[in-house]
Amino acid sequence: MAGLKGFEAATGTTLAVRYGGLFWIPVSETTPWLPAPVRLALHRPPPAARAGPFAWRAAGPGLEIGEMPVLAGAIEADRIELVRIDPARYRFVVRNDPTGRRGLDAWRADLGAAVVINGSYYGRDGRPATPVVIDGRPAGPSDYQARQGAFVASRGGARLVDLSDQDWRRALSGAEAAMVSYPLLLAADGSSRAPPGTGWLANRSFVAEDRQGRIVLGSTRGAFFSLDRLAAFLRASPLDLKLALDLDGGPVACQAVDVGPVHRRTCGAWELQVDKAGHAKVLPPSWPGHQPSMPMVLAVYPRTAAAGAD
Repeated sequence: MAGLKGFEAATGTTLAVRYGGLFWIPVSETTPWLPAPVRLALHRPPPAARAGPFAWRAAGPGLEIGEMPVLAGAIEADRIELVRIDPARYRFVVRNDPTGRRGLDAWRADLGAAVVINGSYYGRDGRPATPVVIDGRPAGPSDYQARQGAFVASRGGARLVDLSDQDWRRALSGAEAAMVSYPLLLAADGSSRAPPGTGWLANRSFVAEDRQGRIVLGSTRGAFFSLDRLAAFLRASPLDLKLALDLDGGPVACQAVDVGPVHRRTCGAWELQVDKAGHAKVLPPSWPGHQPSMPMVLAVYPRTAAAGAD
């Protein structure tokens, strides 16, 4: 308890206990120890954002990386780490570790994949909370209502599927790897199913399909975006996306690229809740060097490579 009182005195905040031994800390846009982009997002209303200039860079045959600045006025409010993948050259693998022993670096070492990104949602037991396919076998709940979207990969390629008008069982049938997730940030008609006015600010990850059929993976460095504002940003971005699907967010939103000389790593740190009156609270970020557990991951391999460890 003395440690908690010391933290309160040092930060000028009062702690509220959350389940699992975590704490929600009341904050505002004037809280000095929050990163500037987070304080900017807490402004009422938050500023509109646009994509800054960026360029794709080849990391290997059929795989490109980029870093897209997120600009609010003249300020860089966030940055999105991007990977663009030709599914004819690369295949996708879903992995689950319910033990909670693997963070991003452990998955990188065990899988030996070109790209690793956090996957869809999981339960308190670490197991998939949505239907998934792992090595051609279904996992996760069998009784599930899905009206958002799914990522589906097979020997013939990979794609995103809008589940508004089809059953997820049919969409995942025959897949080698698949994940149902939510919300669908961008539908083919340009609409979004992200809930409007959500008060959840967090590091974000997403999987998307562009109009040339390439798969785009993205993870934000910061926590500037709510789900609806991320959806609006992606729709207006120069990525030419056809469909975009949100993956799990918060500290678990992590991504790594290891292709030839390219070694890039980003991992989430922030998760905040803001109520309708503008009152905000944050989960304290992890200490430097700590990596959150990642029970669900999506890994990417050249089509000639092995699928790594289970």
